[in-house]
Amino acid sequence: MRLRSMRAYPRFIKPGFEPFDPVELAKETEKIVCRGNERKYTAFYATGVYRGIGTGYTCGCCLRCVFCWVDWSRDFPERYGEFYSPEESFEKLSEAARSYGTTRLRISGAEPTLGKQHLLALLEHVENSEFDLFILETNGILFGFDRDYVRRVSKFRKPHIRVSLKAGTPEAFARKTGAVPKSFELPFKAIKNLLDFEVSFHAAGMLDDPRIVEPQERVELARKLAEIDPKLVVNFEGEVVDPYDSTLARLKAAGLDLEWPLRQRYKPLSDLRFFKQ
Repeated sequence: MRLRSMRAYPRFIKPGFEPFDPVELAKETEKIVCRGNERKYTAFYATGVYRGIGTGYTCGCCLRCVFCWVDWSRDFPERYGEFYSPEESFEKLSEAARSYGTTRLRISGAEPTLGKQHLLALLEHVENSEFDLFILETNGILFGFDRDYVRRVSKFRKPHIRVSLKAGTPEAFARKTGAVPKSFELPFKAIKNLLDFEVSFHAAGMLDDPRIVEPQERVELARKLAEIDPKLVVNFEGEVVDPYDSTLARLKAAGLDLEWPLRQRYKPLSDLRFFKQ
């Protein structure tokens, strides 16, 4: 996918949306959000999740999930954020964590693995600091495509990876993310790479919301994870769609009309009958 202009850059899913290659979109997005070893962030702050954590909020992503909660810096990365070097971003993360009295750091937002050079350099600073945990939230596309990326992350002791799965079948993955169906396998390759290199991680995903997930799709996902390692199903972190303004706008653009509030959610993935047999 070579873009002749930003007019061709995918923003969000609409009816008739043409699926894209997420690896190629990652490369195009890196041209926007990365500059040498610098990377764009929109904010640094402390939050109460994970029992308190200093967070860097990145912009730019290689998927276009209809249920995404990230602000418009996902869709229009050229309009948002400022460039920070690894040293500068580490200082900002440190300031946020110290203000909250926590020893945990995190990169969240759109897709933090964009900018391999920046992230690996940032992890060097974390490794040699007083902070004891670094949580990296990712869609798994680049960790599945680039095995060496995972190998290099595995050299550090402090990262814990949260791999966010978007769907349970290739067809649902394309419909919900805008990516070509064959790229559905990349996050699962990321999981296998993380296991092979013994990196701390767990799988999560937007799979507990009956409004956007059919029961059989959850069964297919659980089976796929169980084939890799049954513990992935036991420890799976299920999510439901939240009504952020950006989320509601993306759902509307995709032609999806969800009922609010959510009245019922699925039981944990590990409760599926087939898994207990």
